[in-house]
Amino acid sequence: MNPESDEERQPPIVVPHTDLSPDALRGVIESFVLREGTDYGERDVDFETKVAQVRRQLDRREAEIVFDPVSESIGIVVRRPFSS
Repeated sequence: MNPESDEERQPPIVVPHTDLSPDALRGVIESFVLREGTDYGERDVDFETKVAQVRRQLDRREAEIVFDPVSESIGIVVRRPFSS
C-alpha cells in the first residue's frame, strides 16, 4: 500500500475572482473559454461574448475559480446550489 503524500491530499482551493488583478482574471477566463470549446447550440457566440458571460457568472457567484494544488492547474467551475 502506498500512503498518499500531503500534496496528494490537498483539496482544491477556491480563489475569489476579486482577488485577481484585472489582467490575471481576464487571462484565467480566456484560458477557460478557449479550453472548454463550449457548444452554444445552433448560434455561434463570439469569443468576447463568451468571456463576458463567464465574467457575469463569476460576479453573480454562479461560478468560481478553483486552483488544484496537486495538478497546479486553475479552472472555473459552476457552484453547486446550497440545499436547505
